Amino acid sequence: MTDFLELDKLKEECGVIGVYAPGVENISQMLCFGLIALQHRGQESAGIAVLKDRKMQYYKEMGLVQEVFSSEILDRLPADIGIGHVRYSTTGESYVSNAQPLVVRYKGGSIALAHNGNLVNAGEIRDRLEDEGSIFQTSIDSEVIANLIAKNYHLGMREAVIEAVKEIRGSFALVVIIDNMLVGVRDPHGLRPLSLAKMDNGYVLASETCAHDVVGAEFIRDIEPGEIVVIDENGIESIMYDETKRKAVCCFEYVYFARPDSIIDGKNVFITRKKAGKILAQESPVEADMVIAVPDSGIAAAIGYAEESGIPFDIGLIKNKYMGRTFIQPDQKSRELAVRLKLNTMRENIEGKRLILIDDSIVRGTTSRRLVNMLKEAGATEVHIRVSSPPVSHSCYFGIDTPNRAQLIGATHTIEQIREMTEADSLAYLSVEGLVESIGMKKNELCTACFNGDYPMDVPKEGDKNMFEKC
Repeated sequence: MTDFLELDKLKEECGVIGVYAPGVENISQMLCFGLIALQHRGQESAGIAVLKDRKMQYYKEMGLVQEVFSSEILDRLPADIGIGHVRYSTTGESYVSNAQPLVVRYKGGSIALAHNGNLVNAGEIRDRLEDEGSIFQTSIDSEVIANLIAKNYHLGMREAVIEAVKEIRGSFALVVIIDNMLVGVRDPHGLRPLSLAKMDNGYVLASETCAHDVVGAEFIRDIEPGEIVVIDENGIESIMYDETKRKAVCCFEYVYFARPDSIIDGKNVFITRKKAGKILAQESPVEADMVIAVPDSGIAAAIGYAEESGIPFDIGLIKNKYMGRTFIQPDQKSRELAVRLKLNTMRENIEGKRLILIDDSIVRGTTSRRLVNMLKEAGATEVHIRVSSPPVSHSCYFGIDTPNRAQLIGATHTIEQIREMTEADSLAYLSVEGLVESIGMKKNELCTACFNGDYPMDVPKEGDKNMFEKC
């Protein structure tokens, strides 16, 4: 069972990393360290696949990276090329068989693949492949990609990858080991992030630049939407397989998912969040004595709100960073305990004060109500909630775990109704225009679908056969 406090946040599904560095020692350790840096993108399973002397090996298991990998396990995974994956599953049960990287064997050898994102046409492709005799071992859409590549191996592996990614639709950042090459792919809309860095005698691909920093690699650039990069003994080859689609980078990478020290498509995440707080203060000012944040994701926006409003920022809530995930039965008393285990109030700081509570998003609203009650019990005279993103009102089909619309408070209630439910003295959200301005990209270069239903492609209906488990 997931930590109850985290139920009021959207979930990223995974993070990926790839290293190409023949002759460099400790590549498996590098992959492990990179995955720890990406742990926020998935906490249910972790895996590494490596290639050495054309021999593929892999290890994956349920749990956090540091629970899955020991020094002994990493020492058994010598590598010239390696990829890694952290995963948060979304629908159904979570099994190690669905953990990644996926390793499949085909007539020419082995393919290892790690995928961040979600395909919207996986069901129809899988049906066709099964009719043609393909056998699937998992319930995740990433296996469709691996099977498409294997099916086209006779074209040569570069062409096999190109043909495979031309057929799939949805969001995907891929790292693939195939034919002694490391391959990175980003979907035509750029929905999920992927970047390239240089290290001594090699290269690194990763979902976020914070992973490059950990392994000592120097950031080169983001992989472009619709681009394949092939890294082998000859260096780097770039192949633009699709240049016709609308760029649509996921807004929620900047709002919540990415680590604040990462740079995604040229934008520093911390700076975008701080600017969102500044714009929020301009759009929705309120008289108060102190600005506080829901830690840790609301801190950058709270700093921005405080600077713009002139109201001091201070600490009102303390996060227990050593608790890990709690496994609590969903009764009322236990839910209250879950919040108090994760967050506690700074009574001496907030007693007798009017507070502005900054959060990055509200999905269901249940946690917001409990936080307001906790703050008022600790002596706050007023609690005004300010949210540094617009109301989440539509489901995501591109690799983010959103509940169905009936469970999204922003889809079923007005802002005033949400304020009443949270028991806040006032409530305001950042506008879509304000969020776009804070990120610093054009609106038509961002995916804002979870806020306004403006999907960059056709999406499946609830319950249809393309609603695969995301990965």
